[in-house]
Amino acid sequence: MKILVYGAGAVGGYVGARLAHSGHDVTLISRQVTADAITQHGLTVIDGEETIVTHPTAVSAIAQLYINDEPHFDLIIMAMKSYDLADAIDPLAAFCPEPAHIITLQNGIDVERPLIEQFGAERITAGSLTTPIRRDATNRLVVERQGRGLGLAPAKPGQDIRPWVTLFQQAGITTIGIDSYPAMKWSKALLNIVGNATSAILNRPPGVVYRSNAMFNLELRMLKEALAVMNRLNLKIVDLPGSPASRLATAVQRIPRLLLKPILTSIVAKGRGDKMPSFHIDLKAGKGKSEVLYHNGAIAQAGAQVGIPTPVNATLTDILWRLTKNELDWHEFDGKPRRLLEAVQKQEQALKQGK
Repeated sequence: MKILVYGAGAVGGYVGARLAHSGHDVTLISRQVTADAITQHGLTVIDGEETIVTHPTAVSAIAQLYINDEPHFDLIIMAMKSYDLADAIDPLAAFCPEPAHIITLQNGIDVERPLIEQFGAERITAGSLTTPIRRDATNRLVVERQGRGLGLAPAKPGQDIRPWVTLFQQAGITTIGIDSYPAMKWSKALLNIVGNATSAILNRPPGVVYRSNAMFNLELRMLKEALAVMNRLNLKIVDLPGSPASRLATAVQRIPRLLLKPILTSIVAKGRGDKMPSFHIDLKAGKGKSEVLYHNGAIAQAGAQVGIPTPVNATLTDILWRLTKNELDWHEFDGKPRRLLEAVQKQEQALKQGK
């Protein structure tokens, strides 16, 4: 099968390498320095005790593929960050207006919508990868935790995605099919928001954040808001490979706080530990972009649409976005949970006055 991986960073590189290793003709679109390194030295993936070295074609722009001919791809995998997806659609539509099929690997809620509107739901399959990947060098990737995998769900309800599930399974990626892509993406987002925005805003590791009673309570409220919106939308919580969102939801909704705090704190410390989450990495890098809009922001937006108050998610989104745009001074929140709590209280008061 001829496959194009558009946005071959850590996630796209890992998936592309796995597919190339299983015998497919893979082309990667990545940054120029990455494309050059892969062209010269190949792409290596270290997965536990297994090391694979592949030699996919690597370019830095989609236009390079159409200089001399018009290649046909059986599958296009969109693997860039959620905030870069919209900018990638126009070049893709210009050079490939009728793609055979597209699989998305972005984190976030309803990020597939622009692709669905451009190419049609029947051409789109949503994906959620739970395998954490670290770039160890320009052309070397490391799987940070085994036992994870990929969830796939059709953008068009009822469409058969079994061939795609088989494709990734045969490439060595544990893959399951899920009926509802909104349920899958909301369930993944529920896991992604844990210790993410609060950690970024306070500039502290998630394990440290969760040890604070006040911040733990805030995180708990954030999760309960998300679950309330999911319930109103009639979205079932689904489990992805190695990532049981249903357990998290059950714990948040049913286990008393005094018992829940040590359990969740242990999970967060084990899962994230002293490693800073993605929102913090983007903020510190000064990218001017943040996936918080597709997580806490999407939760708050959906809550407003269905009449569920989400003051915590709305506040986290507002503050982190303004920090990202340099409209707020990070020092105002750096290691200051009380300041964050004050902002949430202000949001709650505004919601009450709005009623």
